[in-house]
Amino acid sequence: MARPRVVIGFLGTTMDAGKENRWERWRPTVALCQHEDFLVDRLELIHDNHATALAERVTADIAQVSPETRVRPHVMNFKDPWDLQEVYGAMRDFADAFPFDAEAEDYLVNITTGTHVAQICWFLLVEAHYAPAKILQLTPPKRWRQGGPGKYDIIDLDLARYDRIATRFAAEKAEATSFLKSGIATRNGAFNRMIERIEQVAALSKAPLLLTGPTGAGKSQLASRIYELKKTRHRLKGPFVEVNCATLRGDGAMSALFGHAKGAFTGALADRPGLLRKADGGILFLDEIGELGLDEQAMILRAIEEKRFLPLGSDKEAMSDFQLIAGTNRDLSIDVAKGKFREDLLARLNLWTFELPALKDRREDIEPNLDFELARFSEREGARATFNREARERYLAFARSDRATWRANFRDLGASVTRMATLAPARRITEEIVVEEIARLEASWRRGGVDEPDAALRELLGDDALADIDLFDRVQLAAVIRLCRAHSSLSAAGRALFSASRAQRASVNDADRLRKYLARFELDWKTVSGK
Repeated sequence: MARPRVVIGFLGTTMDAGKENRWERWRPTVALCQHEDFLVDRLELIHDNHATALAERVTADIAQVSPETRVRPHVMNFKDPWDLQEVYGAMRDFADAFPFDAEAEDYLVNITTGTHVAQICWFLLVEAHYAPAKILQLTPPKRWRQGGPGKYDIIDLDLARYDRIATRFAAEKAEATSFLKSGIATRNGAFNRMIERIEQVAALSKAPLLLTGPTGAGKSQLASRIYELKKTRHRLKGPFVEVNCATLRGDGAMSALFGHAKGAFTGALADRPGLLRKADGGILFLDEIGELGLDEQAMILRAIEEKRFLPLGSDKEAMSDFQLIAGTNRDLSIDVAKGKFREDLLARLNLWTFELPALKDRREDIEPNLDFELARFSEREGARATFNREARERYLAFARSDRATWRANFRDLGASVTRMATLAPARRITEEIVVEEIARLEASWRRGGVDEPDAALRELLGDDALADIDLFDRVQLAAVIRLCRAHSSLSAAGRALFSASRAQRASVNDADRLRKYLARFELDWKTVSGK
């Protein structure tokens, strides 16, 4: 047995009007009940108190054409029927109070009558499921005076029911994720899932984003692509403003970010708007945000929460509505524990945190990224560069192996392609060029590991903590860190470190020994290895 059909709609004070000649006109509310194949069991008719007489006349006319239809009037008064806020509030209250029983009755809302504002509100209420209904649209006959109820269309806002729309949405989503990846056909599952989630967030949210990961992992490029994606979807209209916080120091940092008033300090000969105001309506990307001082962090926090801040030397607040994307290659929670980063700012940034993996952890993505770098070189130089087959196979075999540490990640890969393509005869990269480049890369990474032992320590501990460690301990700790980064787990690194002495011990727990050693320097496996 079919469930009762209930239609909810406004009385059309103009379209439903008419006196003596009303049967010669198409009146949508009456015509609604004249379709032989569309029985309306109950009509919930909404009108204001000035249209009570018209509502009674329409109800009587419906009784003539469809005795089976029961009409229930509802009075809803508006001060201004074109005020979206007022109309939506009243209609939302109506929907909240209405005794919907979707398991027992089928509901439709008639958007043919009522103001355009009311029609928009019906759409919003149905789309948000405050009204568990479908949308009903009525169309008059081609010639009203010929009589007849016209046509009706039922629209279900559950887009999953529309195959072509669902297919288009899926294609647009795939296109968006491909755009965020610069068109690179990446194969790493974890990376692809992260990009899909970023696409969702970028489409729906203006909240701050935190991009973490090692230097050269692509944070700056991803932030730029997020901006371009949001701009194509009309989610923002302002510019993309990028700043590396490591280049900002002292009053210069305050002035660059927040601007300054004329005379704020020696040399301040004119007002300066600052980068936050420049980013109004757009995105501000603060790369290496952990390098900012605590005062700047406090002002950034207020700026993203209240959209206002005080320029240096000014007594008048400035306004800027921007979205913040922050980047860092550090574990900011460690900086919070050391008092170098504000806990409240980290909590604000942590709403959406995405960790970009190192290139060595995405070895299956090296080949498509190699092709991307080749294409970028060709576009930049205006000449197409390619590998011969043997050279490409040899380079990829090396690039995917444990010999390739990719210390600077995609910067290493991009520089490597540029060198090979530049030196290649007629832009054709040969096996000889590849052998030379592999030797150059390995030598570079060895120098980075031996001649600059403090580089990794400085990255993990900072200059202040490093200054308190004896040279003897620095060399030893740097060697331990290099070995940790070369192994996939704490246990594997422990076995390699203590391989000589482990055979002489009755109880073997190399992982615990390594964990305790790192803890002496307030380090842990995840921080050191990046895994």
